[in-house]
Amino acid sequence: MGTHHHTVTKAEVPDHILYIIGTFIGNLLVLYAFYSNKKLRTPPNYFIMNLAVSDFLMSASQAPICFINSLRKEWILGEIGCDLYAFCGALFGITSMMTLLAISIDRYLVITQPLQSMRWTSKKHTKQIIVIVWLYSLGWSVAPLLGWSSYVPEGLMISCTWDYVTYSPANRSYTMMLCCCVFFIPLVIIFHCYLFMFLAIRSTSRDVQKLGSYGHKSYLSHSMKNEWKLAKIAFVVIVVFVLSWSPYACVTMIAWAGHGNTLTPYSKSVPAVIAKASAIYNPIIYAIIHPRYRKTICSAVPCLRFFIRISKSDLSSGSITESSFRASVSSHHSFASRNKSSCVSSVSTGEAAWSDVELEPMEPVHKKLHPSGSNSFSSCPRQKEKRELLLKAHSCNAITEEKGEEERETPISP
Repeated sequence: MGTHHHTVTKAEVPDHILYIIGTFIGNLLVLYAFYSNKKLRTPPNYFIMNLAVSDFLMSASQAPICFINSLRKEWILGEIGCDLYAFCGALFGITSMMTLLAISIDRYLVITQPLQSMRWTSKKHTKQIIVIVWLYSLGWSVAPLLGWSSYVPEGLMISCTWDYVTYSPANRSYTMMLCCCVFFIPLVIIFHCYLFMFLAIRSTSRDVQKLGSYGHKSYLSHSMKNEWKLAKIAFVVIVVFVLSWSPYACVTMIAWAGHGNTLTPYSKSVPAVIAKASAIYNPIIYAIIHPRYRKTICSAVPCLRFFIRISKSDLSSGSITESSFRASVSSHHSFASRNKSSCVSSVSTGEAAWSDVELEPMEPVHKKLHPSGSNSFSSCPRQKEKRELLLKAHSCNAITEEKGEEERETPISP
């Protein structure tokens, strides 16, 4: 028995130290990157910041206590400490899952319905969604403190969670509702979002290939790749999170089915540790995939250049925001409407689409959008207005110069 205790201590102490250091430093670097780089502070990235906050608080509230209890081989903080520990673990864990759900829905709307999504993906609405996420998580975390189930030590008695082992109506109902509303149903929604995102990207890519203008085709393709890149980053984070929490969900479902007596202390504690260790993965994922995050971190901490590779494409890459894709889709609709008989409706649509779009500096867009050797824009005055509207949304300087050239070369009669 003594050998067994010695083995557990030798294995757990270094693991917990690495976990504490990794989660603290990693998530602090994520928060610093988004705080110091204004170009990263976009509404979609607010969700990433919220995820980093919940991950940091998860590691801060769980890892040190679990580490101390591992050294003592028992829970040493009493009943109140157990309630507080389990409450924090539930609150921050559920917040992370709901934030990933919000990210998926946000990407789904931006990619499949870019024009309509502009109404609610502002900074104000994004902050409201984040508040709702925290309130939703708070409700599920408080429930065991109010009598619906309870918080108890689990497994090796080094951590606490809700009582999913005791076979009682309150515990079984809470376990089932929690797993469905916090894990399984969000997973179904996330899967639905990414399935239709993929279908929308594939459909839009086919439409882009039908465009006659090579410059505009290239711009649309670049915008779609940027938007899809951010969706893929979120997808990798979600997959890692789900893989981390799935063993824990399976254990709770086994106990819910009435087979809790078959679970050993290790089979209950190890999945819990793996689940809570998910907080360390996200900073690594950002460092591997997100180019702007890599650039920001390496500029702030030069020594990390040895661990984080910065490619030439990272140095010249544009931002990954929802504005570029919305702008491209709006522009696509405006270009597609040129061949229609009615010009009035397309102009009004363009005005609505461009009303709050802000693009970051890229390659001069007026050079891409201006069709060389073509007089299709000059077929009617309203089509000229459409061109001016598109160019103005991208670059005010470009439209001013082009208007001056048109007035000198082909003045429009009243």
